[in-house]
Amino acid sequence: MADQDKFFRALGIRVRDLRKKRGYTQEDMISCGFSARHWQQIEAGRPITVTTLLRICEVFEVPMEKLVRGLDAGAYRSEERRVGKECRSR
Repeated sequence: MADQDKFFRALGIRVRDLRKKRGYTQEDMISCGFSARHWQQIEAGRPITVTTLLRICEVFEVPMEKLVRGLDAGAYRSEERRVGKECRSR
Protein backbone atom coordinates (compact mmCIF):
# COMPACT_ATOMS: atom_id res chain seq x y z
CA MET A 1 0.00 0.00 0.00
CA ALA A 2 1.18 3.49 -0.78
CA ASP A 3 2.20 5.91 1.92
CA GLN A 4 -0.87 8.13 1.60
CA ASP A 5 0.42 10.65 4.12
CA LYS A 6 3.47 11.32 1.96
CA PHE A 7 1.30 11.73 -1.15
CA PHE A 8 -1.11 14.20 0.49
CA ARG A 9 1.70 16.21 2.11
CA ALA A 10 3.32 16.59 -1.31
CA LEU A 11 -0.04 17.50 -2.84
CA GLY A 12 -0.59 20.15 -0.16
CA ILE A 13 2.80 21.69 -0.88
CA ARG A 14 2.12 21.68 -4.63
CA VAL A 15 -1.31 23.30 -4.15
CA ARG A 16 0.15 25.95 -1.83
CA ASP A 17 2.93 26.73 -4.31
CA LEU A 18 0.40 26.97 -7.15
CA ARG A 19 -1.83 29.29 -5.11
CA LYS A 20 1.10 31.57 -4.30
CA LYS A 21 2.35 31.50 -7.90
CA ARG A 22 -1.09 32.66 -9.04
CA GLY A 23 -1.03 35.46 -6.46
CA TYR A 24 -3.87 34.20 -4.25
CA THR A 25 -4.02 34.24 -0.46
CA GLN A 26 -5.70 31.51 1.57
CA GLU A 27 -8.49 34.00 2.23
CA ASP A 28 -8.97 34.42 -1.53
CA MET A 29 -9.85 30.76 -1.74
CA ILE A 30 -13.07 31.45 0.20
CA SER A 31 -14.47 33.22 -2.88
CA CYS A 32 -13.73 30.01 -4.82
CA GLY A 33 -16.02 28.00 -2.55
CA PHE A 34 -13.56 26.70 0.02
CA SER A 35 -13.78 27.49 3.70
CA ALA A 36 -10.63 28.96 5.20
CA ARG A 37 -10.26 25.94 7.49
CA HIS A 38 -10.70 23.45 4.66
CA TRP A 39 -8.11 25.24 2.53
CA GLN A 40 -5.65 25.26 5.43
CA GLN A 41 -6.16 21.51 5.82
CA ILE A 42 -5.58 20.92 2.11
CA GLU A 43 -2.28 22.81 2.21
CA ALA A 44 -1.30 21.04 5.42
CA GLY A 45 -1.52 17.73 3.59
CA ARG A 46 -4.74 16.34 5.01
CA PRO A 47 -6.38 13.73 2.75
CA ILE A 48 -8.92 15.13 0.30
CA THR A 49 -11.61 13.63 -1.89
CA VAL A 50 -11.49 13.38 -5.66
CA THR A 51 -14.30 15.95 -5.73
CA THR A 52 -12.10 18.43 -3.86
CA LEU A 53 -9.18 17.64 -6.14
CA LEU A 54 -11.37 18.35 -9.18
CA ARG A 55 -12.48 21.67 -7.65
CA ILE A 56 -8.86 22.68 -7.10
CA CYS A 57 -8.04 21.82 -10.71
CA GLU A 58 -11.01 23.86 -11.89
CA VAL A 59 -10.09 26.91 -9.81
CA PHE A 60 -6.50 26.93 -11.07
CA GLU A 61 -7.42 25.73 -14.56
CA VAL A 62 -4.87 22.93 -14.41
CA PRO A 63 -5.39 19.32 -15.53
CA MET A 64 -5.49 16.81 -12.67
CA GLU A 65 -2.72 14.83 -14.36
CA LYS A 66 -0.40 17.83 -14.13
CA LEU A 67 -1.32 18.57 -10.52
CA VAL A 68 -0.62 15.06 -9.22
CA ARG A 69 2.15 14.00 -11.62
CA GLY A 70 5.10 12.54 -9.73
CA LEU A 71 3.56 12.86 -6.27
CA ASP A 72 3.53 9.10 -5.83
CA ALA A 73 7.32 8.87 -6.28
CA GLY A 74 8.76 7.30 -3.16
CA ALA A 75 5.31 6.71 -1.71
CA TYR A 76 5.50 2.94 -2.07
CA ARG A 77 7.19 0.85 0.54
CA SER A 78 10.02 -1.39 -0.72
CA GLU A 79 8.28 -4.63 0.29
CA GLU A 80 5.20 -3.66 -1.66
CA ARG A 81 7.31 -2.87 -4.72
CA ARG A 82 8.84 -6.34 -4.57
CA VAL A 83 5.41 -7.97 -4.28
CA GLY A 84 4.08 -5.76 -7.08
CA LYS A 85 6.90 -6.83 -9.39
CA GLU A 86 6.17 -10.48 -8.63
CA CYS A 87 2.49 -9.97 -9.43
CA ARG A 88 3.24 -8.22 -12.72
CA SER A 89 5.67 -10.91 -13.85
CA ARG A 90 3.02 -13.65 -13.67
